[in-house]
Amino acid sequence: MNKSFVTAFAPASVGNVAVGFDLLGHALRAPGDRVTVSRGAKPGLHIGSITGIADNIPLQPEQNTASKAVAALLDAAGVDAGLELHIAKGIPLASGLGGSAASAVAAVVATADLLDLGWPRERLYPFALAGEAVASGAAHGDNVGCQLLGGLVLATRDRLVSIPVPDGLFAVAVHPGYKVNTRDARRCLAEPFDLAMVVEQSSGLAQVLAGCHQSDTGLIRAGLRDVMIEPRRAGLIPGFAAVQRAALDHDALGASISGAGPTVFGWFADESRAESAGAAMVDAFGRAGLGAEAFVSPVAAPGAQIVERG
Repeated sequence: MNKSFVTAFAPASVGNVAVGFDLLGHALRAPGDRVTVSRGAKPGLHIGSITGIADNIPLQPEQNTASKAVAALLDAAGVDAGLELHIAKGIPLASGLGGSAASAVAAVVATADLLDLGWPRERLYPFALAGEAVASGAAHGDNVGCQLLGGLVLATRDRLVSIPVPDGLFAVAVHPGYKVNTRDARRCLAEPFDLAMVVEQSSGLAQVLAGCHQSDTGLIRAGLRDVMIEPRRAGLIPGFAAVQRAALDHDALGASISGAGPTVFGWFADESRAESAGAAMVDAFGRAGLGAEAFVSPVAAPGAQIVERG
């Protein structure tokens, strides 16, 4: 099929999921980014436009997550094509919702479809990862992996593993009108961690993964807490303790920082509890002087989708 353009949507995501720093993430139903990749009239890779929530996003291809990801894909595929990218941002940057990763993921999914490569989503992982690294300064796949595959995904350096979740498991991600830069948040982690703390965090990750495979919410509740990263980053988010407490008071299985923040997420056994907790968490941010928006989603939300071809 000779297509002139393809548009793909990639959803926001919850990164780290409290216990899986740089390893574990899950997709959200909304918001998301759209990237249209079209065959260009001139050779090379170009960014035609950036619209939506476009806050100082670079137009230079080598500095943009979407175009950097596409360049890596074209190089691996041995394709020398003139392509133009149009990026519609629906996810704010520095939000803890995987905004930079979503642009990279949407771009490689659209490009692979436009070129009829027929590659499985897992094969697109390293290219989206190369794009994500431009923004965050590190090649971590917790957002990229789940945005590619959907649902809850364990993302290692070179492999993606989809993790089943209990039926009816819902998340709420509450994003305040505030920014936390990923590079700044990673600087909080420069000092070494105590070995006993690493073991405790590993125990939590193991319990969450086992609980997901066994559909045991008791195991998930026992493990879904961050004893390593959250204590160092909590001070970057105004009102964090109160927002987290609001989630836990509404029967969250666990609640913590999504990605680098400032978004705070919680997991719940059903949608109604997630909805109620989201409203309480928004109120808690309000008491800290920040407006906020709650996104309620199944943890097993879909990944990137092709939305238009022409």
